[in-house]
Amino acid sequence: MALLAAIAIANPFFLEPAGFLALLKRAAPLVVLAAGQYFVIVSGEFDLSVGSLVTAEVVIAARLIDGDESATWPVLALLVAAGLLVGLVNGVLTTKLRVPSFIVTLGMLLVLSGAVFLWTGGAPRGALSEGFRAFGRGGLGPVPWPVPWSVPWSVPILLAVGAAAIWLMRAGFGRTLIATGDNERAAALSGVRVGRVKVCAFMLSGLSAAVAAILLGGFAGVSAQVGQGLEFSAITAVVLGGVALGGGRGSVLAAMAGAVTLEALFTLLNLYGISGALEFTVQGVIIIAAVAAGAIRLPWKPTPRRGDAHAAS
Repeated sequence: MALLAAIAIANPFFLEPAGFLALLKRAAPLVVLAAGQYFVIVSGEFDLSVGSLVTAEVVIAARLIDGDESATWPVLALLVAAGLLVGLVNGVLTTKLRVPSFIVTLGMLLVLSGAVFLWTGGAPRGALSEGFRAFGRGGLGPVPWPVPWSVPWSVPILLAVGAAAIWLMRAGFGRTLIATGDNERAAALSGVRVGRVKVCAFMLSGLSAAVAAILLGGFAGVSAQVGQGLEFSAITAVVLGGVALGGGRGSVLAAMAGAVTLEALFTLLNLYGISGALEFTVQGVIIIAAVAAGAIRLPWKPTPRRGDAHAAS
């Protein structure tokens, strides 16, 4: 709230519904990514590949559509399938080959970045159709509320993503996911299929990257750097939402709120003319502070009861 108040002081336009909706439209890709990153982090893993996956999907969409409206929906389906496939590969390599997810997804980041550069030569070709771009920059038109507002497509998409994420976390999948992140061995001994749960988490992260690419492609256009750094922004947003980097604790709704807060902070810095290069510095400070705060709290954690310790061993 303090950030929104500071933004409103710098630019009263954000006090109006249209200004707040514009902020949500800019934040939407990061909010969706943060929701996907939450599933991976709360399970005790990391996904560093989402930024390069967003870039790859935007570039591929532009090349395949090339302004042809009739290709819009088939390409949208292809992007969703590609996101799920990349998540599946990340999850299988992490769980079956026992390669740390940090290394697996870092490698995937480099693979996708190199493939995009090789395919485009640094200059993407093709163009997104108007139907594709409508998801990122278009709206539903004036809504017959007390004040007629033009609601961006990103708002109902965010509501749908938030509702689906909350439902998943309140279902059995969410409980097993948190149990896996809290104590993987104890979860396995209690019958949880740890590998399957983590693979699903990575696939959800890949799916979120596909949705974010659709929104970002419509909003920002086609570029070989459109998703650069988004993986770190998503992790920062999750941490800002109070999710433990070690897994096992945190709320998906708080992670998504952390993304809105981070975007509001970047907007505030921009309004006051502070260099955008400081965004990475701010993200780094937030991540270091969150990890440090978690480490400081460790000595005050309650000692587990004898029965709990025996059950976890």
